[in-house]
Amino acid sequence: MYPLLEKIKEAADVKHYSVSELERLAKELREFIVETVAENGGHLAPSLGTVELTLALYSVFNFPKDKLIWDVGHQAYSHKILTGRRERFHTLRQKGGITGFPNRFESDYDAFGVGHASTSISAALGMAISRDLSGRKNEVIAVIGDGALTGGEAFEALNHAGDLGKKIIVILNDNEMSIDKNVGGLSEYLSRIRITPQYNKAKKDMGSLLMSIPHIGDKAFRTAQVVKDSVRAALVPGGIFEELGFHYIGPVDGHNISLLQEILESAREMSGPVLIHIHTTKGKGYAPAEMEPDKFHGIGKFNKETGKCLPKEGAPSYTSVFSKALIELADKDSNITAITAAMPSGTGLKAFGQEYPARFFDVGIAEEHAVTLAAGMAADGKHPVVALYSTFAQRAYDQLMHDVCLQNLPVTLCLDRAGLVGADGPTHHGAFDLSYLRHMPNMTVFVPKDEAELRDMLATAVKMESPTAVRYPRGNGQGVELQAGFNDIPAGKAELLRDGSDVAILALGPITYKALAAAKLLQQQGISAAVVNMRFAKPLDTEMIQRLRHVQLLVTVEENSLVGGFGSGMAEYLTDSGLARSVDLLRLGLPDRFVEQGTQEELLTLCSLQPEQMAERIKERLK
Repeated sequence: MYPLLEKIKEAADVKHYSVSELERLAKELREFIVETVAENGGHLAPSLGTVELTLALYSVFNFPKDKLIWDVGHQAYSHKILTGRRERFHTLRQKGGITGFPNRFESDYDAFGVGHASTSISAALGMAISRDLSGRKNEVIAVIGDGALTGGEAFEALNHAGDLGKKIIVILNDNEMSIDKNVGGLSEYLSRIRITPQYNKAKKDMGSLLMSIPHIGDKAFRTAQVVKDSVRAALVPGGIFEELGFHYIGPVDGHNISLLQEILESAREMSGPVLIHIHTTKGKGYAPAEMEPDKFHGIGKFNKETGKCLPKEGAPSYTSVFSKALIELADKDSNITAITAAMPSGTGLKAFGQEYPARFFDVGIAEEHAVTLAAGMAADGKHPVVALYSTFAQRAYDQLMHDVCLQNLPVTLCLDRAGLVGADGPTHHGAFDLSYLRHMPNMTVFVPKDEAELRDMLATAVKMESPTAVRYPRGNGQGVELQAGFNDIPAGKAELLRDGSDVAILALGPITYKALAAAKLLQQQGISAAVVNMRFAKPLDTEMIQRLRHVQLLVTVEENSLVGGFGSGMAEYLTDSGLARSVDLLRLGLPDRFVEQGTQEELLTLCSLQPEQMAERIKERLK
């Protein structure tokens, strides 16, 4: 079924294939990737767009001696398949299987672990510096998309690389998209380059013409170099990469293998930093993905014949409930604005942007800028809602602390994908937000137990005149009834769901429902357990805690790292208040290690957070 692909035993075998064979191999790789992703879900469109680039790289360079760093890594499925993981590729994103992103612990060919954007050039430069200090001669290559290039870290690295003059090759994979359509001045700049092929042709033709003139040609050519910048400035506005110290090559067709081979071989012989600008089509070779590259960027299981997603059963997702609630709130409050960092679809803000285009801002992959932009709006009277994935919000820690909390500004941070996200694994788990938000002065941290409470908490947060954060998980809600209108939830007030005399389980977030199930199991074994929906990681409802001081054991349950999370806050309060002398505390949550990939339920089991496991641990502690 895959005659050329199945002959590849190691990555270097690609070098033995002719260009026509590589072109056929590209087709086989695409079919193999589509087949697997249709069954497992995954990042399809980005990986389909880099098949020819991957084959050209492996036919020219000697990996893993040469180092290849993929930015984000969601375009690296061909790389994984060619580097000894073909036979296990059917386990992609499954528990114990092939990871969705390059992972240093999985293969020597994965030179650098990735999952977040804009890191590749920094990592490549670090490797180049280390190489030169050690006297080695290998090449270091970073592949970065035009979306990831909008991240500030990428430009910091370009600036440093150009200044040092170290030999690295940066391949700019320009497909005009992040997850959604790219935004911003850089995107427009790259578009201008793409439509200005006459610049490169003119430069080449001028050099050839001058050098062909007997006796004076070389002198004329050197003179022409002096005015080259003026020519470039006239034809390619900015010339930003060459101004930063890079040799710029491009733009070129990123699906033309022979052309890519020729350019990569030339770049290998050049000194100093080189940037190769290639133009690719996201979703290349699979019609549904080419037509809807945003939908097929990261997708669940689908019918490969039709491209239609398999139907999902159950309650509406937290993301969709948030999306609709925010629009309802914005209808009544013109001061509400919405900001996201290249994730309008993923965060549910796309609908807000369609309803209120003047109040919606997609800043590109720039979480730091998103948060300080919100702080600026808040300082001038608006109430911005910044919707980010929990794991990506980590990048804006200083902006949250310095620009929002220190100035006590009314910005609401909405953290989607909080807790264990499932198949995307440790780079995407939202495992640390409670830990990094809880210690920020002025911050109120809401954690709804279900989608109805998410609506009410969002409505409460946007009324507050101080920093707030609302965190909620990936996936469907609990299926509770969603009522019209909104109810205020007083800050720091918990909800007693079930009374008890032996144990009090203090739960935070949707895992509260598993805590209720654990309490029923304990009741069957003669243990009376209260269950409290704590609602807030900060401030804690200390009145509720004092009310429960009669129990033998307090148990905190959270889907966050135990280090610094909600349970840590409870331990601090019990110690500071003196209650620790009379009541024991058991903390249940995520361990102090990075949790692997799998389904959300598999991972909760792995972390001993299923009702049966909770009940057993509580029973053991009471002995």
